[in-house]
Amino acid sequence: MYESGMVVVDGLFISNSYLLTGKDFQNLLLWKPRVGEAYTVCNAERKFFRARVTKLKSDKAEIFVFEGPCESVESDLTITLLQAIPEKERMELIIQKVTELGVSSIIPFKSKCSISIEERDAKQKKSHKWGEIALKAAKQCRRASIPQVHPYCNFADAVHATAQCDLKILFWENEKDTDLKKTILNVKDLGLNNIAVMIGPEGGFEDAEITGAREAGFITVGIGQRILRTETAAIVTVGLIQYELGNLG
Repeated sequence: MYESGMVVVDGLFISNSYLLTGKDFQNLLLWKPRVGEAYTVCNAERKFFRARVTKLKSDKAEIFVFEGPCESVESDLTITLLQAIPEKERMELIIQKVTELGVSSIIPFKSKCSISIEERDAKQKKSHKWGEIALKAAKQCRRASIPQVHPYCNFADAVHATAQCDLKILFWENEKDTDLKKTILNVKDLGLNNIAVMIGPEGGFEDAEITGAREAGFITVGIGQRILRTETAAIVTVGLIQYELGNLG
């Protein structure tokens, strides 16, 4: 099963043109393509190439491969970020940066101490376009897939969405016994590749939320003496996981 928006074409070669129809064409449309724009595509062996859209019709497209094979632009990890909704434009920054870092999906949620979508939009007086931000960031960093930004949900639904994850990490500033570094090193050789990361709001998690997350299999971790803002915590945690377990660095 391929990630959202990943265009997969058998037998890719430099300086060749390929016709996209069916599933591959539908995946290309997720990028909102225009003639002349370049995208990252791959073959069945997951080797990546750069291709330019040369023709675009209502039911098909033609691409011209001009570069490749390239280094893998997609992580071997499937990382789901569960992010409590922060104030101001911090969610936009989080989505942009974790997309660059290779997350697969983002689940915004309302915790006891975070604001709601309605409160957030009332303050900013504009609708959020989180999917558009993920798409733009994926284009800019030449990803082959677009992270899925899920609909806003409550805490319980966010936790439930991670049922199939191999490793679940909850960043908690009050955790003194288990740190992120030790947790990552303890699982480094286990081959875990489906990972959930939960980041709380500016006000932190309530005790009942921590208890519920732990009961669902989350490991609460700290990061030493530093107190990080919610957007910093999200970016740092995803980055460290990709560095130690994925293909960053």
